[in-house]
Amino acid sequence: MDRKKRLIEYFNSSAYVPLKISELRIVLDVPDEDAQLFSKIIAELEAEGKITISKRGRIVPLNEKDKKYAGVLRCSASGKFGFVALEDQDDIHVSMSNMGNALHGDKVLVKIIGQFRGKPEGSIIKVLEQNKDLIVGVVTTKKLKHLKVKSDDKRFFKEINVSFADSKGAVTGQRVVIDKLRVNVDGRVWGKIVSVLGDADDLSSLVDAIVVENKIKTDFDESTINEANKINEQIKWNEQDREDLRDMVVFTIDGKYAKDFDDAVSISQNEDGTYKLGVHIADVSEYVLENSYLDAEAFERGTSVYLPGRVIPMLPEKLSNGVCSLKPDVDRLTLTVFMDIDDQGRVVNHKITKSVIRSNERLVYEDINKLLSVGDEELHGKYSHILADLQLMKKLADILNKRRICRGAVDFDFPESEIITDENGVPVDVRIAERGVSNRMIEEFMLVANETVAEFAFWAEIPCIYRSHESPSSEKLSAFKQFLKPFGLSIKGKIDEDNPVKPNAFKQILDTVRGTSIEGVVARTMLRSLMKADYRDENLGHFGLAAKYYCHFTSPIRRYPDLIVHRSLKRLLDNKQSISSDYTKKAAKKASEKEVSAEKCERDCDDMMKAAYMSNFIGKDFDGVVSSVNTFGMFVDIGNGIEGLVKLENMMDDYYKFDEIEQKLIGERTNKVYTVGDGVSVLLVKSDALSRRIDFVLSEDANYSLINKFSDKPKKKLRGKV
Repeated sequence: MDRKKRLIEYFNSSAYVPLKISELRIVLDVPDEDAQLFSKIIAELEAEGKITISKRGRIVPLNEKDKKYAGVLRCSASGKFGFVALEDQDDIHVSMSNMGNALHGDKVLVKIIGQFRGKPEGSIIKVLEQNKDLIVGVVTTKKLKHLKVKSDDKRFFKEINVSFADSKGAVTGQRVVIDKLRVNVDGRVWGKIVSVLGDADDLSSLVDAIVVENKIKTDFDESTINEANKINEQIKWNEQDREDLRDMVVFTIDGKYAKDFDDAVSISQNEDGTYKLGVHIADVSEYVLENSYLDAEAFERGTSVYLPGRVIPMLPEKLSNGVCSLKPDVDRLTLTVFMDIDDQGRVVNHKITKSVIRSNERLVYEDINKLLSVGDEELHGKYSHILADLQLMKKLADILNKRRICRGAVDFDFPESEIITDENGVPVDVRIAERGVSNRMIEEFMLVANETVAEFAFWAEIPCIYRSHESPSSEKLSAFKQFLKPFGLSIKGKIDEDNPVKPNAFKQILDTVRGTSIEGVVARTMLRSLMKADYRDENLGHFGLAAKYYCHFTSPIRRYPDLIVHRSLKRLLDNKQSISSDYTKKAAKKASEKEVSAEKCERDCDDMMKAAYMSNFIGKDFDGVVSSVNTFGMFVDIGNGIEGLVKLENMMDDYYKFDEIEQKLIGERTNKVYTVGDGVSVLLVKSDALSRRIDFVLSEDANYSLINKFSDKPKKKLRGKV
């Protein structure tokens, strides 16, 4: 039984009378050397809502009859109410008058005082732990001795005061980052500005704000930079230790604006007709050594973050765009997997080796798509020396794709938007990203390499970080099945833990809707119904890919798990002791957490950029498709991956109600119906980059009074360099 449990049992026993910590130490005979640890345990029990400290400093146990609980306060944007989120029961509603001095994000102790609309109503009696997140906001006022800052997050509705001494020289109208919040006895909130992001009407300050909110580290510390700068760019290797592949035809294919090239490919045909595919990956582990500053930094970041017009790299530029990048016509250290693949797409033999390559070409997806799809004459001449290799690769990629699809892999090949920015980082276009034959070709080669390495690592029984994607839960499957009903679609197979639905059932749904108006929304809803892929130190397979073995091996410049896989493989190749399995477990957990933060940051930035772009088109009409319906309205996709909301209250011809079962909006008087896939014409009435929200009204409903409802005071146009 652990210490906490023993203490709680003692506090709840009839023998206990409320004591101060110093008195309790004497009663329990806690030695002086353990006093600090004992105080820490008491503080943790208080933070967990198991005990409270009275005004006289005495420890009082909390139990069910006290109806007091510890949780995190989540305020509404209006500032009129909030909820205390609890782990294992309903959230507790708290009105503003019962919040005391608690702020959004604080860990609090709340007491049940009644009911609110059938749910528990509470009053906050103590702040257990102040919100430690950085707060981003705009300086609104300069007072005689301090500044006032309004948070960008409307849930943090109290103004923040900052003394001039803690202001970093910020002035009215600038966006700033605030730390070290405190609440005075008079309820006023104070903080310290730690950085100035720029003018509030500068687009770059909004991007930086999103980066801060998602806790993405941007700058490398001095020790990491110094360590990177000491790396010799002159490549050295032991000829007995590495396979020299510099005479082999090897090239990279990446996007036009890519700077870090961590994968290259080669191909030939064996005498028996099988294909020999070579996937050559930058050997980042040769430079990012265990227990180094670079390694600690990469572990903490977990992944590179890709924003419109900007990359926040996992590794310093000296490595990511320099010595580790597989640039053409220079020697580079790599880890290579050669695979012999038959005409059925089966890997019949493979070899993993440390190598050195010299890339022949830095190819661009757009060019190779033209070359292989339409036979562009100019490109044909330019790349005649590798055209045969490219054509052979296309043939092999088609074979691999066919095998993957036949085994039931779910192919989410629906259009994704691409945000184009100008030299100042301002969005100038949002369009559907091209995903042509060469994109799919490289994707297939990376997938088969990842599978091959994962299977090898599994049977070699070496510590490894696997990419795991589990079968969807029965709850998510049931919800998705309900969503499909109005479209006349259903998932084949029983929703049963003992007989889980196979990936092929999802593939069949996608095949059915491909090319229809509901393809996008079905694919996106399906994606949400699946489990989130993550990193594990055990092989659980990959449901979406219908792969028994899978890991990430092909991008060690931008993903930490790939770097760990390289280290483990090299330890085996060099006959050295394996890396610690405890470390792979720890690294997998950390990488999964950082991936979630990175994806949210990227998604938030995309939404903000789309709203900023659409602000140029207020008052314009667009043709779109209803992408989802809900209790407050419907979202409309205008064809380039941009969605906006049509609120129910702004649908003027009738009073509409949401039918959750049929997934429809139905007019009470006219029986007019709106559902997913319906084509509609909409008018853009508002697009706000700060809230990342786009508002439409139906064109047929547009009138002066409705449009005027959305009219704000003139704002400065967003500008600046991202």
